[in-house]
Amino acid sequence: MTLARGSMLLIASHNPGKVREIAELLAAHGIGVRGAAERGLVEPEETGATFAENAALKARAAAKASGLAALADDSGLSVAALGGAPGIYSARWAGPKKDFSVAMARVERELREKGAADRSAKFVCALALATPSGEVDIFEGEVHGQLVFPPRGGKGFGYDPIFVADGMTETFGEIEPVQKHAISHRARAFEKFARAVFAS
Repeated sequence: MTLARGSMLLIASHNPGKVREIAELLAAHGIGVRGAAERGLVEPEETGATFAENAALKARAAAKASGLAALADDSGLSVAALGGAPGIYSARWAGPKKDFSVAMARVERELREKGAADRSAKFVCALALATPSGEVDIFEGEVHGQLVFPPRGGKGFGYDPIFVADGMTETFGEIEPVQKHAISHRARAFEKFARAVFAS
């Protein structure tokens, strides 16, 4: 599937931070976006066992309901000392109010309870592009780093204030969005997506 400048793409997410970040990545390619919440679409239950499965599930549901090509992102934090948790449950750790201060406190508490000195972690992103006919392509990216506590910075969203990418000293919550877009897990997945779908 290719996307030409001027195309409209539905972002299958109700997370405003995620929709904004994807919209910023797409803007350079002349692609307009609409969020799922804007279209009144219901979020499907995420029953997949991997980020890729959940992204595909969300993209297919949104494309079928809207009649537009849909891009879904499933992403999260994987902490080595917690066996990869919170992983696909990253958003659920934030509770029904999506309060990520609660989620970050839980990560810190569980590391402390395990007596884990290892603070290595990675952000993982799977992007799924679906057509209304049900065809799906998956693009994945990762960024590795270390966790820091207490959280620092208010520029990102989710777990950004506790994550410092390898080679950096500031958290994703402290750096400017343009800097994050150059190195993030979502940016790396997006690079693969862009090479595959944008008409030259």
